[in-house]
Amino acid sequence: MASRTAGAPPVPATTSAAHPKRWAAAIVMIVAALMDMIDGSIVNTALPSIGRSLHADAAQLQWTVSAYMLGFASTLIIAGHLGDRYGRKPLFLGGVALFALASLASATASGAGLLIGARAVQGVAAAILMPQVLASFRTLFDEQERGKVFAIYGAMAGLAVAAGVLLGGVLTDWNLFGWGWRTIFAVNIPVALAVLALGSAWIPNTQERLRGRIDVLGNLVLAASLVAIVLPLVQGRDNGWPLWGWLLLAAGVLALVGLSAVEARRGIEHPLLPAALFRKPAFSAGLLVQLVFYGGMSGFMLAFTIWLQTGQGYTPVQAGVLMVAFSGGTILSAPMVDGLVAKLGRTVLVLGGLVMAGGFAGVHFATQHAQAQHTGAWPLVPGLVVAGIGLGLLIIPLVNIVLSAVPEQLAGGASGIFSTAQQFGGALGVAVIGNVFFSRAGHGLTDAIGHAGLWAIAAYLLCAALCFALPRRPAAGHSPGA
Repeated sequence: MASRTAGAPPVPATTSAAHPKRWAAAIVMIVAALMDMIDGSIVNTALPSIGRSLHADAAQLQWTVSAYMLGFASTLIIAGHLGDRYGRKPLFLGGVALFALASLASATASGAGLLIGARAVQGVAAAILMPQVLASFRTLFDEQERGKVFAIYGAMAGLAVAAGVLLGGVLTDWNLFGWGWRTIFAVNIPVALAVLALGSAWIPNTQERLRGRIDVLGNLVLAASLVAIVLPLVQGRDNGWPLWGWLLLAAGVLALVGLSAVEARRGIEHPLLPAALFRKPAFSAGLLVQLVFYGGMSGFMLAFTIWLQTGQGYTPVQAGVLMVAFSGGTILSAPMVDGLVAKLGRTVLVLGGLVMAGGFAGVHFATQHAQAQHTGAWPLVPGLVVAGIGLGLLIIPLVNIVLSAVPEQLAGGASGIFSTAQQFGGALGVAVIGNVFFSRAGHGLTDAIGHAGLWAIAAYLLCAALCFALPRRPAAGHSPGA
């Protein structure tokens, strides 16, 4: 079969013919996905340098991280629907092109406001391309090969977190052409151009035969609701927690609840927030675990990075190398997760939450007994490794256990909502724990990181408690990604 060009008719999702360049297409799409995965963590190690260069205040640093997550969360679900209906290849290539332009805007930003805006567009672009990757895998590969490509994708995703924090430090310290932190965004441009060239030639255009109307207005309401919730949490501290902020936050929460109810009443065939899902205790509990998990991790890692570099005098590279210990713990626990879940079921997730809380308690103890300047890394490493082990035990099996309790016809929507919750939870955590950290910074950064650490510990204890509401074991026959 000859490779299809961008203008060729889409390949139906039900095709039985294997595309001859499917593995080349998969590699190109995984490289594109890595841009998003790495960008989720690469910024953290560069934040102090960005703050000094652009004279950014605490709220602007929080927005530099949160804007990306909110842009992603606001766009992901509808982007998946659009790809299914109009073809995944044009959505994928359009997302990559937009990501490159937003990366260029980020790299050349002359002020914090411009950088925040460019980061939001980056998040939107990533949300456009990412659903097309996994959906294309399900279409291009048969059941036997699908497991292999998802395994490769999962391995790359696991390595991307470690690569992001390390690469952010290396590129910032390297200061290529005197660009400093700007290189963490500029590096995306040649990668995106290569993906566009190879993807145009190798990736076939696939789609589903969807009927019914896509809820575009609902997506605008969803995006506005997420921003309305995060905005007062980030800006409230600098504005003395005004009444308008609390009203805006309440309006955002009510709008999310109302959106689900209105979609159900109007009978929209492809709802953004299917009410039937939220009536399932297992799904609602799992969604809360996802929110709290990523909130605790994203918020604490922002505070911890600033404490390391601004409070302890670590260079970006040194901070990045230290953070690899956290990812290393996840790599240690990942191979044993499937076997443990088969034996212990949801108890593994409960243990994961407790182990993460214990690991962050160890980090908390080390930060509170640190030297005034540049404490050694080794007191921090054990806690980070243990927390990383807990991460693997908790988050790797979470989606499988939760989605196994969801009817097959709702699985696609549930997956999209879970990914949205991941990004939105991260933005919430940056807002809440970031505020805790910055509000205590006047008492010293060690005091500030101490308070932030207590919130992270509480978050993972809450995750462990919520896991008791999950199904005891994954339903038989459930195959993630299938």
